[in-house]
Formats: sequence, C-alpha cells, structure tokens
Amino acid sequence: MLTEPATDVYDVTLAEFNGGRYRLFVFDGDAPTLVDAGLEGTTDAVADALADLGIEPERLVVTHGDGDHVGGLPGLVERYDLETWLPEGLDIDGHEPDHQFGDGDDVGRFTAVHTPGHASEHHSLVDEDSGVAVIGDALFGADSRGLPEGHFVLPPAYYSEDLHTAEESLEKLVEYDFDVGLVYHGESVTEDASEKLDAFVNFAGKP
Repeated sequence: MLTEPATDVYDVTLAEFNGGRYRLFVFDGDAPTLVDAGLEGTTDAVADALADLGIEPERLVVTHGDGDHVGGLPGLVERYDLETWLPEGLDIDGHEPDHQFGDGDDVGRFTAVHTPGHASEHHSLVDEDSGVAVIGDALFGADSRGLPEGHFVLPPAYYSEDLHTAEESLEKLVEYDFDVGLVYHGESVTEDASEKLDAFVNFAGKP
C-alpha cells in the first residue's frame, strides 16, 4: 500500500503480519530520502514502490536500530548506493555510515531530536518548513491500542526500554511546529499534529 500523507511524502507499507504493519517513508525533493529501511527481505517491495513513484533515492536516514527499521539497510544501500545517516550510539554490523548525528543536528531537510525511551539512540526528525515530522517509534498511532485514529499514544512498555524516559522525551518535540506526525505503528496524525501532541504531553492536571 502506498499513500501520500503530505505533499511529496509517501508512506510505503512493506509487509503486514501478526496484526502489524511495517513501513518506511519516502521524501521526494532535491535529495530524495528514505527514512528507515524496513525489514530484512523487503528490499524488492521498496524498489517496486520507488519505481511506481518514479523516485531514485539518494539518502537513507535511520531513526533507531530496531529490526523493522534497519533490517533492509544493507540491501537498499547496495541497490541504490545511498548516503547513510545513523544516530550516534547506533552500530550496524558490516556498515560504516557516511554520517552520524545527534540532538539538534541538521540531517538534510530535517532537524534531529533525540527522543530516547523506546530505544536509547532513538531520534525523531522534524522538517518545520514543510510541517512534517517523522516521530519514529517515540509515539504510536492511537488506533494501534484500540482507540480512534488521528491521535498519538506512547508505545507499549513491552516494546520500550524505559517508558518513563519515553514520555519525558516528548517534551522536546513539543517545541516544534508541524501539522503531520508520521509514525510506524498505527495510523499517522495528518492534521494538527503538534497541537495534539501538546495536548497529550501537557494534559489537564499535569503536576
């Protein structure tokens, strides 16, 4: 499945199993960019989607090191000779990245925001000029927990290194303005995303 949650931004579903949907995001522009690499074995699915879009990617940016985000990296780098950007603290066996980044760094069109908790090296990526943020796994879509879509929830503790840290990390994202918040599990928030995030973080009665 291929959708366009924002102009020249594409949500590419690579696989669906065990009730989960595995995806990556494609940003078209001067330096067409993949955000995350999908699962091992999904390289052909990525290539098919890119062919349908008529996009030849030049850059791959990784949010964190879970297998559904980096499993396809070797195959994609080999196929497209991609410039790779990995967050500080993430090592992928057999791959030497072209760049590493940390909190506040410019990563192409994005500003990197360190949002640990789900994973210690986790970064979200914000493009305020286009009003789009790749939240990564710092948040899930609310429908992933049986709630109406169009809002965010924290990832389950089962999938998080430190859920308390994951919640604290969201304070950084509230400082940015974006209309679309892209997540990997559940449906993304495509309207008023930063306002909904602010309401989630700064809930009524918060100490």
